[in-house]
Amino acid sequence: MTLLDFVRYQKHLVGTKIGCREGDCGACTILVGESCDDKVNYHSVTSCLMPIGNAHGKHIVTIEGINGTNLNIVQQSFVDQGATQCGFCTPGFIVALTGYCLNDHLPTRENAIDAMNGNICRCTGYKSIEKAATSINENLKLRNGQDPLTFAIANNIVPDYFKTIPGRLKEIKSINKDSEKIKKVAGGTDLYVQQHDTIVHEELDFILDNSLLKGITQINNSCEMGASTTVSEMAHSPVFIKHFPALKNIIKLVSSTPIRNMATVAGNFTNASPIGDLTIFFLALNAQLKLINGDESRVVALRDFYKGYKQLDKKPEEIIEKIVFELPDANDKFNFEKVCKRTHLDIASVNTAILLKMNGDEIMEGSISAGGVGPVPKYLSAASEYISGKKISIALIKEIIEIAQTEISPISDARGTEAYKRLLLSQLIKAHFICLFPELDNKKILFI
Repeated sequence: MTLLDFVRYQKHLVGTKIGCREGDCGACTILVGESCDDKVNYHSVTSCLMPIGNAHGKHIVTIEGINGTNLNIVQQSFVDQGATQCGFCTPGFIVALTGYCLNDHLPTRENAIDAMNGNICRCTGYKSIEKAATSINENLKLRNGQDPLTFAIANNIVPDYFKTIPGRLKEIKSINKDSEKIKKVAGGTDLYVQQHDTIVHEELDFILDNSLLKGITQINNSCEMGASTTVSEMAHSPVFIKHFPALKNIIKLVSSTPIRNMATVAGNFTNASPIGDLTIFFLALNAQLKLINGDESRVVALRDFYKGYKQLDKKPEEIIEKIVFELPDANDKFNFEKVCKRTHLDIASVNTAILLKMNGDEIMEGSISAGGVGPVPKYLSAASEYISGKKISIALIKEIIEIAQTEISPISDARGTEAYKRLLLSQLIKAHFICLFPELDNKKILFI
């Protein structure tokens, strides 16, 4: 079952609310604490999509778990600013902001508000909630480098019992075990949306915390990433931050913080959505997948992984163990673009990524990928081949767009008509070059 159903129906902790059951509204937000180097790191998740198997060895904190004798600073700020009306969403906001107080983010108004990016409210118009977040942030400015958890306990943000959690978690043994169960679950963020009614009755093998599937390592100019690496772990990786300067802005386009804290990179691949954001990201990087089945292994290029709509070059008993790709160097240019009906926390109408290996103004090698333009995540092979060996020019951009249009086959659906998606891809290819080559005449690019 999901953790949401467990805490409500088994533990009768009904402060955690049932809302969308799809990870969109944040009413079911809880905190998950994990041991790391004698500390416990806390992050927010949407419990409606978290399988209870992934709670093993962790501190699970519902709204009841942060209640003390009196209102804490976060709760009192909501009272003072009138930041709650019907109250249904309030526990999720309180928990998300409490998690923010337990982390070592720089105390800024922007970061405080961003901590709630997975929570929605239908009543307040958000301004009173923003004021509450600003008030909470002012308290955090007094931290002055002090350990966040120590400060939070001393300043009535979380109860004293949080002091005991590191020792209690050490007493719980984590286990990596081989399993013959076919159904593997990592983050579960899509699986519990698509198959909620059936998956709760299946025998599952939980692999999110399998240490053999974790880690991000740089070996020379290559990166090896465990398949169960979450999007948040990727976003905070020094390797990724160094080699993808625009990573922070890109990641903000990929779901919300609570989802990114659970969702795995390989899960995005095997979900096989034609508009999977990370799939499009790594297609442009020519990522290679190492598949394992017991002692057997093989390598498949991500570009060859998709055989048709929701059809993979993967046997049911195989799992992805590693993702390997070459890191962009200082001369390379990488960009990701996405358009959807709302800017954040939405599925793309069209998304695209580009990698250009440069020698001065000449493109030595180019790779372009696009989503939402066919039945599978698309590597634009003809456009990528054509761009290689060419010098940057307005005329070249026009030619790339024309070739790309011959490679795609979008359909009209809820996210836009075929004509709209064709237009979007053209505009986003222009956006790649406007972003990566500011010295070009942007107005001429726009009117190609």
